[in-house]
Amino acid sequence: MPDIKEKSAKLALVQRVVALFFSLGITALIFCYRDRIAQFSTYSYLGLFVISVIGNATVLLPVPSLAATFVAGGLFHPVPAGVVSGAGMAIGELSGYLAGYGGTAIVETKGHEIFQHLQRWMQRHGFLTIFVLSVIPNPIFDLAGVAAGMSHYPISHFLTACFLGKTVKGILFAWAGAQSLPWLERLL
Repeated sequence: MPDIKEKSAKLALVQRVVALFFSLGITALIFCYRDRIAQFSTYSYLGLFVISVIGNATVLLPVPSLAATFVAGGLFHPVPAGVVSGAGMAIGELSGYLAGYGGTAIVETKGHEIFQHLQRWMQRHGFLTIFVLSVIPNPIFDLAGVAAGMSHYPISHFLTACFLGKTVKGILFAWAGAQSLPWLERLL
């Protein structure tokens, strides 16, 4: 009869595999239906939220959700647009976290130099690493999410740091969109 430790280890492995396949499934669905995603932009803040979730749910396949935030800043008030976008982006980034959480034994990315640096930063300054990397538009944030998941960084801390950073970025992009309207009007 298997002891509690064996059952616990098997359950953890099943959870990781499910998390990995869930993350990969989301990425595949978004990639397949990327043309239909633009239709959500007609639904104001809700549309911005959905586009932000979807745009950040892909792992290592870029979907430009910040363009929607920029445009929304010109159409709506930039602060709520930035907050809505930041919340959606943070939720979308859970796919990278889950891929890392589920992929510790399956995804072999440890040989990559950038990934090794991210893992060290996560171990030393997890919250600050997630916050700073989520504020800066960069292509390596997915790797930071994977590193956070692989290190089993608390999901509540990951979401909080990610939300705060993505919201700062969202407000900045929405504000830039709002400020560009008078400039564009003068050109036209």
